[in-house]
Amino acid sequence: MIQQDMGDIFIREMKPVLGTSLITVTAVRITPDLSIARIYVSIMPLGGTTQDALLALIRENTADLRRRLGLREGKQLRIIPQLEFYLDDTLDYIDNINKLLKQ
Repeated sequence: MIQQDMGDIFIREMKPVLGTSLITVTAVRITPDLSIARIYVSIMPLGGTTQDALLALIRENTADLRRRLGLREGKQLRIIPQLEFYLDDTLDYIDNINKLLKQ
């Protein structure tokens, strides 16, 4: 539920902040006590920005993202968890494995 809502927030509501870059929520892992949600994002930068710069921008806007998530899921979750964002590098890892196997 959080993964779907966060993806929708990035697509629809965060365009003024993040620009035209494509950001996909690939996984969400929540601690057993529901206090922290670790959100893994895949970033395809457009417009001359880098992945690291966009991830830093997302982390700067964590409070706003949590507020937006709370507005969507406030009735369904007892606690809106703290959000931690991480860069999902599984595609880079797979590409590296493929390159090594081809050698």
